[in-house]
Amino acid sequence: MTEDQRSRKALVPEAKVSYDKALKAATEAVAGSKPVSVELKRGAGGKPEWHAKVAASDGTESTVRVDAVSGEADKPQTKNEDGDDKKELADRLARATVTAQQAADTATGKKSGTVTAVELDTNDQKKEIWSVDVVTTNDWNKTTFDVDAKGRKILREHVDRD
Repeated sequence: MTEDQRSRKALVPEAKVSYDKALKAATEAVAGSKPVSVELKRGAGGKPEWHAKVAASDGTESTVRVDAVSGEADKPQTKNEDGDDKKELADRLARATVTAQQAADTATGKKSGTVTAVELDTNDQKKEIWSVDVVTTNDWNKTTFDVDAKGRKILREHVDRD
């Protein structure tokens, strides 16, 4: 087993709160926001936590840490960005008609496992995608799916075996 696999094997079972509940807590912490990303990490003190990013309709981004055991959200930290970055994020969110939940459901429909990260991004073809990481507990591999944020089609699948 690789170091990354051992790390996933130690972290994933400790998380009692799923990615979707963490995103819900994060969006509730920032009124009127939409999910941008969420990732399961080991926080300070060794506890599992979700690092979520959410954005208001004008593209103002906030980071919210959510305890992966209790589901409690920390106070949001708002990012000070220039107008172009905010507009770009607002536009990306507006173009994404597929939700983070729908993208994750598409990925786990292809490969059963635990969702450990979801992120709205743009691929090399400048297409909005949701990048979804799914960890399988039989081998602790991570598979990343790029899901079209408009059509919900899987555009790319990559298994990280290290």
